Amino acid sequence: MSVPQLPLALRYPPDQRLDTFVHAPAGAIEQLRALAEGHADARPDSTYIAGPMGVGKTHLLLATCAATEAAGRRAAYLPLAAAAGRLRDALESLEGNDVIALDGLDAIAGHREDEVALFDAHNRARAAGRALVYAARDIPDAIGLTLPDLRSRLGQCTRITLAPLDEDGRRDVLRQRAQRRGLVLEDAALDWLLRRVGRDLGGLTGLLDRLDRASLAAQRRITVPFLRQTLGSGESAS
Repeated sequence: MSVPQLPLALRYPPDQRLDTFVHAPAGAIEQLRALAEGHADARPDSTYIAGPMGVGKTHLLLATCAATEAAGRRAAYLPLAAAAGRLRDALESLEGNDVIALDGLDAIAGHREDEVALFDAHNRARAAGRALVYAARDIPDAIGLTLPDLRSRLGQCTRITLAPLDEDGRRDVLRQRAQRRGLVLEDAALDWLLRRVGRDLGGLTGLLDRLDRASLAAQRRITVPFLRQTLGSGESAS
């Protein structure tokens, strides 16, 4: 008996879609959408997303998977930290997918067996016309990979480089994600949150979910006094 697939929104959070990514590098969203939809002009096996923690790499990977499935194709997302030490088996189990998103390449850097397994999987995917999308904190030559052939293959990927958002970008992320939840953030409340969220927006979705629940329970608007009461007056809202 086959196991029913989870609805798209449960596998890939609604906030994490290609059209909700704020301030993407020029052409990046179009490139990933073409790859997800299987356009003939999209390179099938060679996209590498680089950037420090908290800039949206996982967002883009999950969004690409969601776009792939929305196009009627099959996608899989694998955080490599969860498969370290047994990567060959994990990758072989995913080979029926049209798009495979591999997150946190740094986690297997320096583990020769895993690096060889990834090199082999990359070559098989390329031969079969499957698309691989990688994410790591830096370029292939800077994350500690020890297999020269793997570094060479990854170095040939089309690269998308993400940088931390400036204050305007973080403001846009907060405002847009709040609006999708039906939350109205006054400018003063937005400023208060921005001073406490920091540059890493990884926990933003959970924070807004918490505020949404609290405001509904209290039947109150999200104002600075409400934020102080709900989150405390310290320097961190995480």
